[in-house]
Amino acid sequence: MRSSDKIEALWKIKIFVLFLRKFLKSLIRRRPRDLLLVIGTGVSAAVAPGIPALCSWRSCIEAVIEAAEQLEVLHPGDVAEFRKKVIKDRDLLVVAHDLIRKMSPRTGDTKPNFFQDCLMEVFDNLEQHIQNPVVLQSILRLMERGTMVLTTNYDNLLEIFGQQQGKPMESLDLKDKDKVLQWARGHIKYGVLHIHGLYTDPCGMVLDPSGYKDVTQDPEVMEVLQNLYRTKSFLFLGCGETLRDQIFQALFLYTVKNKVDLEHYMLVLKENEDHFFKLQADMLLHGIKVVSYGDSFKQFPEYVQDLTAQICKQRSPDADRVDSTTLLGTSCVDCAKRKLGENGTDPPKRIKQSDNVCF
Repeated sequence: MRSSDKIEALWKIKIFVLFLRKFLKSLIRRRPRDLLLVIGTGVSAAVAPGIPALCSWRSCIEAVIEAAEQLEVLHPGDVAEFRKKVIKDRDLLVVAHDLIRKMSPRTGDTKPNFFQDCLMEVFDNLEQHIQNPVVLQSILRLMERGTMVLTTNYDNLLEIFGQQQGKPMESLDLKDKDKVLQWARGHIKYGVLHIHGLYTDPCGMVLDPSGYKDVTQDPEVMEVLQNLYRTKSFLFLGCGETLRDQIFQALFLYTVKNKVDLEHYMLVLKENEDHFFKLQADMLLHGIKVVSYGDSFKQFPEYVQDLTAQICKQRSPDADRVDSTTLLGTSCVDCAKRKLGENGTDPPKRIKQSDNVCF
């Protein structure tokens, strides 16, 4: 088969799959400004698969331990002990917290020291590792239309890519109250809230709720954050462990009442049907609709792209008013034009679809 024939065949398959793909109407009819994206490690893994540390919490901790061993900033006995913990312990956040403490000064000051060097080693030259920006492009298109973004990730891949596209991206963390309030009230359009902090500022990284006492005990901050969970539809992307995250639980999950009345969404990989449908039932108790993007992680970027295209097909009221005549045929469009002409009104120009959709 010639290469041109192969390409044509692949496009036919893609078109066929798109024709069959179904999206929840309750999701695709959401306006972008009514959504809040929660970005997990799955997004980073899809964008920069060449960096193992971005693939999962476990991979990130393993990479930090390896960097500590190579830089000789952690005793060999401690290296071996932490590697055992990564395999055995279920709560990886606790392991990460202990690892930070181990590489910090013994003066009672928890400011990271060698830990920062290890992170810099692990996440060196992130911009050079962006291989598949499809998901980032989709996120930026939603942000352009008012979608807010928060992440549990330490990396700033989204901000790096956004800046390359000329967007005024801004990385935020929960320690800056004024910025958090501005972001939560929709005043920082291209702001990305890192609820665990950012690797470029290890001093601001927090791995357990006790590190955010100033936040969780501030009624003004907690109210605006919880109000987002009550009034926005959260869309979880690449978030396998986010609902088990203690900080996310403290900020949203356990502090907002009547969650079953809410309507949030989570995209997941459907590897096992029994597990998938059990997860669906369990998450409904939290007001979260679990949706499968496919049975292979390779399908994730394309699904997000297609979903974004559907969400961004929001037309203005004027466009809907004019285009609704097309449902009745071309003759009715002509009737509408004549009617407008009789009333001395110029018929409005039909808005092109390309002006209203993302792709």
